[in-house]
Amino acid sequence: MAQGILEKINILISANLHALVDKALEMNSVKVMDEYIRRADRDLDTLETQIVTVGGSVRTLKRKYEEMSAAAEKLDRNIDSLLMAGRTDQAARLQAELNLKQQQAQEYYQQWQSQEQEYKRMLDAKLKLEARLNTVRQEREHLQELLKLAEAKRATTRTIRSLNDLQGVGDADIRRIGDMIRARLDREDAEMEVASMRLQDVVEETIEQNLVDQQLEERRRRLGLTSSSSESSASSSASSMSGAN
Repeated sequence: MAQGILEKINILISANLHALVDKALEMNSVKVMDEYIRRADRDLDTLETQIVTVGGSVRTLKRKYEEMSAAAEKLDRNIDSLLMAGRTDQAARLQAELNLKQQQAQEYYQQWQSQEQEYKRMLDAKLKLEARLNTVRQEREHLQELLKLAEAKRATTRTIRSLNDLQGVGDADIRRIGDMIRARLDREDAEMEVASMRLQDVVEETIEQNLVDQQLEERRRRLGLTSSSSESSASSSASSMSGAN
């Protein structure tokens, strides 16, 4: 279902806004732009609902992976203790259980990573469509004013006789406003590309930092440096400094 809404969103994102403006000019109406806005609003609501669902799934899978990994680590330590105590049979049973938990942990990890990639794609699509929608809303208002100006000129001078005139033929004011609309659309496209690149940089930096934090936590557990012992050390250091002062 998420893939289906992403396809719809991508169609709206990739819509040629210049062609949308041209169509509105040909129809002498902003209805075509109003239809785009209605579709975009509807699909954005659907996308936001699915983002919440997928985001929850990402967190659930991550938690299950971490729980399964922690259980596997505990089993691994227990197996070493049993072997050192000469209890080979019990160690063998725990080894079989460890193999199963490691396999389950790997499956949770793969599902977590897959859902996280889907989550990022949906967030990126939401950002792009919101930018696109904001641009269409702004240009709809500009175009509405343009059409009003054209209607006023038609009523007073009767010089605008065809839809080609609305696109600049025979009227400098209409041509200038139409060119301004298209120039703004070009700028909005460029700004959206820059914003998307910035979002990707932030996402990659966050993922890298999360990985580093996770690796350090695993090392702390392996070295016996639990959170409680770290807090105790920090508290002792603070007390020593206070006494020195």
